[in-house]
Amino acid sequence: MSANYMRSFSEGCLRPPTVIGQFHTLFFGSVRMFFLGVLGFAVYGNEALHFSCDLDKREVNLFCYNQFRPITPQVFWALQLVIVLVPGAFFHLYAACKSIKQEDNLQKSFYTHFYIFSVFLRIILEAVAFWLQIQLFGFRVNAIYMCDVGALEKKFNITPCMVPEHFEKTIFLIATYTVTVITVVLCVAEIFEISCRRLGFLKTR
Repeated sequence: MSANYMRSFSEGCLRPPTVIGQFHTLFFGSVRMFFLGVLGFAVYGNEALHFSCDLDKREVNLFCYNQFRPITPQVFWALQLVIVLVPGAFFHLYAACKSIKQEDNLQKSFYTHFYIFSVFLRIILEAVAFWLQIQLFGFRVNAIYMCDVGALEKKFNITPCMVPEHFEKTIFLIATYTVTVITVVLCVAEIFEISCRRLGFLKTR
Protein backbone atom coordinates (compact mmCIF):
# COMPACT_ATOMS: atom_id res chain seq x y z
CA MET A 1 0.00 0.00 0.00
CA SER A 2 1.41 3.39 -1.02
CA ALA A 3 2.17 6.29 1.27
CA ASN A 4 -0.88 8.19 -0.05
CA TYR A 5 -3.17 5.31 0.94
CA MET A 6 -1.65 5.16 4.40
CA ARG A 7 -1.97 8.93 4.79
CA SER A 8 -5.59 8.85 3.67
CA PHE A 9 -6.33 5.93 5.99
CA SER A 10 -4.77 7.63 9.02
CA GLU A 11 -6.55 10.91 8.28
CA GLY A 12 -9.86 9.06 7.98
CA CYS A 13 -9.38 7.32 11.32
CA LEU A 14 -8.39 10.54 13.07
CA ARG A 15 -10.92 12.78 11.29
CA PRO A 16 -14.22 10.96 10.65
CA PRO A 17 -16.72 12.58 8.25
CA THR A 18 -19.10 13.73 11.00
CA VAL A 19 -18.71 16.26 13.80
CA ILE A 20 -19.91 13.81 16.44
CA GLY A 21 -17.65 11.15 14.94
CA GLN A 22 -14.66 13.43 15.46
CA PHE A 23 -15.71 14.08 19.05
CA HIS A 24 -16.16 10.34 19.53
CA THR A 25 -12.64 9.72 18.24
CA LEU A 26 -11.25 12.36 20.60
CA PHE A 27 -13.24 11.00 23.55
CA PHE A 28 -12.47 7.39 22.68
CA GLY A 29 -8.78 8.00 22.18
CA SER A 30 -8.09 10.31 25.11
CA VAL A 31 -10.44 9.20 27.88
CA ARG A 32 -10.35 5.47 27.26
CA MET A 33 -6.61 5.37 26.71
CA PHE A 34 -6.18 7.36 29.93
CA PHE A 35 -8.43 4.92 31.79
CA LEU A 36 -6.62 1.90 30.41
CA GLY A 37 -3.03 3.11 30.46
CA VAL A 38 -2.92 5.26 33.59
CA LEU A 39 -5.80 4.54 35.94
CA GLY A 40 -6.10 0.87 34.99
CA PHE A 41 -2.46 0.20 35.76
CA ALA A 42 -2.64 2.19 39.00
CA VAL A 43 -5.72 0.32 40.26
CA TYR A 44 -5.03 -3.20 38.93
CA GLY A 45 -1.28 -3.22 38.33
CA ASN A 46 -0.23 -5.10 41.51
CA GLU A 47 -3.50 -6.89 42.22
CA ALA A 48 -2.07 -10.40 41.78
CA LEU A 49 0.77 -9.69 44.23
CA HIS A 50 -1.55 -8.35 46.94
CA PHE A 51 -4.32 -10.92 46.47
CA SER A 52 -3.95 -13.14 49.53
CA CYS A 53 -5.73 -16.31 50.64
CA ASP A 54 -3.23 -18.52 52.44
CA LEU A 55 0.06 -16.91 53.43
CA ASP A 56 1.74 -20.32 53.76
CA LYS A 57 0.71 -21.64 50.32
CA ARG A 58 1.64 -19.58 47.29
CA GLU A 59 -0.05 -22.08 44.94
CA VAL A 60 -3.36 -21.48 46.72
CA ASN A 61 -3.06 -17.74 46.13
CA LEU A 62 -2.32 -18.27 42.44
CA PHE A 63 -5.11 -20.81 42.04
CA CYS A 64 -7.67 -18.55 43.71
CA TYR A 65 -6.54 -15.46 41.83
CA ASN A 66 -6.98 -17.27 38.51
CA GLN A 67 -10.44 -18.28 39.69
CA PHE A 68 -11.19 -14.73 40.78
CA ARG A 69 -9.83 -13.19 37.56
CA PRO A 70 -10.27 -15.50 34.53
CA ILE A 71 -9.06 -12.50 32.51
CA THR A 72 -7.46 -9.36 33.89
CA PRO A 73 -9.44 -6.13 33.40
CA GLN A 74 -6.53 -4.49 31.55
CA VAL A 75 -6.44 -7.27 28.96
CA PHE A 76 -10.22 -7.24 28.58
CA TRP A 77 -10.39 -3.47 28.06
CA ALA A 78 -7.44 -3.54 25.65
CA LEU A 79 -9.22 -6.20 23.57
CA GLN A 80 -12.41 -4.14 23.72
CA LEU A 81 -10.58 -1.08 22.40
CA VAL A 82 -9.08 -2.99 19.48
CA ILE A 83 -12.28 -4.82 18.53
CA VAL A 84 -14.45 -1.70 18.67
CA LEU A 85 -12.02 0.14 16.42
CA VAL A 86 -12.14 -2.56 13.72
CA PRO A 87 -15.43 -1.57 11.93
CA GLY A 88 -14.37 2.06 11.48
CA ALA A 89 -10.89 0.99 10.42
CA PHE A 90 -12.37 -1.23 7.68
CA PHE A 91 -14.45 1.65 6.36
CA HIS A 92 -11.54 4.09 6.27
CA LEU A 93 -9.28 1.45 4.72
CA TYR A 94 -11.87 0.90 1.98
CA ALA A 95 -12.22 4.66 1.46
CA ALA A 96 -8.43 4.99 1.23
CA CYS A 97 -8.17 2.17 -1.33
CA LYS A 98 -10.92 3.80 -3.41
CA SER A 99 -9.22 7.21 -3.10
CA ILE A 100 -12.37 8.74 -1.61
CA LYS A 101 -11.79 12.17 -0.13
CA GLN A 102 -12.93 12.71 3.44
CA GLU A 103 -15.44 15.39 2.44
CA ASP A 104 -16.99 12.98 -0.09
CA ASN A 105 -17.45 10.04 2.28
CA LEU A 106 -21.11 10.83 2.95
CA GLN A 107 -21.99 12.19 -0.48
CA LYS A 108 -22.82 8.85 -2.10
CA SER A 109 -25.52 6.54 -0.80
CA PHE A 110 -23.34 3.40 -0.78
CA TYR A 111 -20.57 5.00 1.25
CA THR A 112 -23.11 6.50 3.65
CA HIS A 113 -24.76 3.14 4.23
CA PHE A 114 -21.37 1.49 4.63
CA TYR A 115 -20.36 4.06 7.24
CA ILE A 116 -23.68 3.76 9.10
CA PHE A 117 -23.26 -0.02 9.10
CA SER A 118 -19.78 0.38 10.65
CA VAL A 119 -21.25 2.61 13.36
CA PHE A 120 -24.06 0.12 14.02
CA LEU A 121 -21.50 -2.65 14.27
CA ARG A 122 -19.53 -0.53 16.71
CA ILE A 123 -22.65 -0.15 18.87
CA ILE A 124 -23.24 -3.91 18.83
CA LEU A 125 -19.64 -4.63 19.82
CA GLU A 126 -19.84 -2.08 22.64
CA ALA A 127 -23.05 -3.70 23.89
CA VAL A 128 -21.51 -7.18 23.78
CA ALA A 129 -18.42 -5.93 25.62
CA PHE A 130 -20.66 -4.22 28.18
CA TRP A 131 -22.52 -7.50 28.81
CA LEU A 132 -19.31 -9.50 29.03
CA GLN A 133 -17.84 -7.02 31.49
CA ILE A 134 -20.90 -7.43 33.72
CA GLN A 135 -20.54 -11.23 33.56
CA LEU A 136 -16.82 -11.13 34.34
CA PHE A 137 -16.52 -8.30 36.85
CA GLY A 138 -20.02 -7.33 37.96
CA PHE A 139 -20.78 -3.90 39.37
CA ARG A 140 -19.13 -4.31 42.74
CA VAL A 141 -15.88 -5.78 44.03
CA ASN A 142 -16.26 -7.33 47.47
CA ALA A 143 -13.53 -7.17 50.08
CA ILE A 144 -13.63 -10.95 50.56
CA TYR A 145 -13.70 -13.55 47.79
CA MET A 146 -14.69 -17.08 48.76
CA CYS A 147 -12.45 -19.40 46.76
CA ASP A 148 -13.23 -23.06 46.15
CA VAL A 149 -9.88 -24.85 46.39
CA GLY A 150 -11.41 -28.33 46.28
CA ALA A 151 -9.85 -29.11 42.90
CA LEU A 152 -6.43 -28.09 44.21
CA GLU A 153 -6.51 -29.97 47.52
CA LYS A 154 -8.64 -32.89 46.28
CA LYS A 155 -11.41 -32.12 48.76
CA PHE A 156 -14.18 -29.63 49.22
CA ASN A 157 -12.77 -26.54 50.85
CA ILE A 158 -13.70 -22.87 50.77
CA THR A 159 -10.95 -20.39 51.52
CA PRO A 160 -11.57 -16.67 52.11
CA CYS A 161 -9.32 -14.36 50.09
CA MET A 162 -8.61 -10.69 50.64
CA VAL A 163 -9.15 -8.48 47.58
CA PRO A 164 -6.88 -5.42 47.64
CA GLU A 165 -8.32 -1.94 47.06
CA HIS A 166 -11.81 -3.35 46.51
CA PHE A 167 -13.52 0.04 46.89
CA GLU A 168 -11.22 1.67 44.30
CA LYS A 169 -11.97 -1.15 41.89
CA THR A 170 -15.72 -0.69 42.40
CA ILE A 171 -15.42 3.01 41.57
CA PHE A 172 -13.28 2.20 38.54
CA LEU A 173 -15.78 -0.35 37.24
CA ILE A 174 -18.62 2.16 37.49
CA ALA A 175 -16.48 4.70 35.65
CA THR A 176 -15.73 2.25 32.81
CA TYR A 177 -19.41 1.39 32.48
CA THR A 178 -20.19 5.10 32.28
CA VAL A 179 -17.57 5.63 29.57
CA THR A 180 -19.00 2.73 27.55
CA VAL A 181 -22.52 4.17 27.80
CA ILE A 182 -21.24 7.59 26.68
CA THR A 183 -19.50 6.10 23.63
CA VAL A 184 -22.67 4.22 22.66
CA VAL A 185 -24.71 7.42 22.99
CA LEU A 186 -22.17 9.20 20.77
CA CYS A 187 -22.49 6.45 18.16
CA VAL A 188 -26.29 6.79 18.17
CA ALA A 189 -25.96 10.57 17.94
CA GLU A 190 -23.59 10.17 14.99
CA ILE A 191 -26.19 8.11 13.11
CA PHE A 192 -28.75 10.80 13.91
CA GLU A 193 -26.37 13.47 12.55
CA ILE A 194 -25.88 11.52 9.32
CA SER A 195 -29.65 11.10 8.94
CA CYS A 196 -30.17 14.84 9.43
CA ARG A 197 -27.52 15.56 6.80
CA ARG A 198 -29.18 13.23 4.32
CA LEU A 199 -32.55 14.82 4.96
CA GLY A 200 -31.13 18.30 4.53
CA PHE A 201 -31.60 19.51 8.10
CA LEU A 202 -27.87 20.00 8.49
CA LYS A 203 -25.50 21.46 5.97
CA THR A 204 -22.87 19.12 4.61
CA ARG A 205 -19.36 20.40 5.06
